[in-house]
Amino acid sequence: MRGQYAFHYTAACHNLFSSTKNFSLNYSAVTFRRNVTFILAPVIFKKCGSNSTDCQFCLLDFWPNERRDKCIPKSTEYLSYGGPLGVTLTTVITCLTALTLAVLAVFFVHRYTPVVKANNRLLSFLLLWSLAICFLSTLLLIGQPTKLTCMFQQAVFGIIFVLCIACVLAKTVMVIIAFKATFPDSKLKRWVGPKLPMSIVFICTFLQATLCICWITISPPFPERNLKSQAGKIIIQCNQGSNVAFWSMLGFIGLLSLISFIVAFLARNLPDSFNEAKYLTFSMIVCISVWLSFIPAYLSTQGMYMVAVEVFAILSSSTGLLSCIFFPKCYIILMRPYMNSKEYLMGRAAQIT
Repeated sequence: MRGQYAFHYTAACHNLFSSTKNFSLNYSAVTFRRNVTFILAPVIFKKCGSNSTDCQFCLLDFWPNERRDKCIPKSTEYLSYGGPLGVTLTTVITCLTALTLAVLAVFFVHRYTPVVKANNRLLSFLLLWSLAICFLSTLLLIGQPTKLTCMFQQAVFGIIFVLCIACVLAKTVMVIIAFKATFPDSKLKRWVGPKLPMSIVFICTFLQATLCICWITISPPFPERNLKSQAGKIIIQCNQGSNVAFWSMLGFIGLLSLISFIVAFLARNLPDSFNEAKYLTFSMIVCISVWLSFIPAYLSTQGMYMVAVEVFAILSSSTGLLSCIFFPKCYIILMRPYMNSKEYLMGRAAQIT
């Protein structure tokens, strides 16, 4: 059966073949100079003596031992939960998810305070929930790939992460509108409210979800056994199905991140009593930097380390959003409660203006 058996030979076989010049080996045939091809057929392995000229065959799941007289199983590789790298990443994911939920709890308890209400608390709650789910979605990348996990791991991450970036973009837009609406006879006053930011979040997430649904419907990812990358090792990995769809998904994330960064950068110096545009700008710088470094690292690795690079990029960019946007507010809420008052914010606004 063509393509399903690997060829191995003993020293005696090597002497036999070395007498015939210029031959080549592959998984399907042994081809000699005179255009004579011997198709490999399944045979039962037999131990070869030192003077034997019989060449045996190993199934692709097996590999000849050092003495070339026995077929041994190839080792398999994937990012497992039981390995040191898998245990480390799982622990980090658990801690970051717990931290995100803790921040969410702080915001919920103090949801009526000025700092939480200052920049659309509904978007803050949605962003925190999205970050928690984004951290948990990386667990789909760990463990032996299956048909179900391969199909949904990239789509779930792509949709949830776009939801996070869309929340950041909506927050930034609302900072600009809130400032512009303070001018007399401003037409932007009608846009103040929850409708515009939620529309931004819905449209961006809908576009990414449509792309991912088309991807998993037309050319879904699937698990595969990579037998060619490393000799003597089987890499169990997810084939993306369509590289165009995979990079289009990441490209949409990059485009949305770039737009969010530009808008936040332009709004960073607006005089407001609590202008979080600076923090949004820093978060986008971290996010874009991580994903720019992710692309060459992802393309230059293989096996479980390629998956680990993607998990690290997701965790790093999500942690950047969490820390840059919410840690300063948590600091004020927990450590400087006197700053979390309407009088303080109004006095600060008067000083700025």
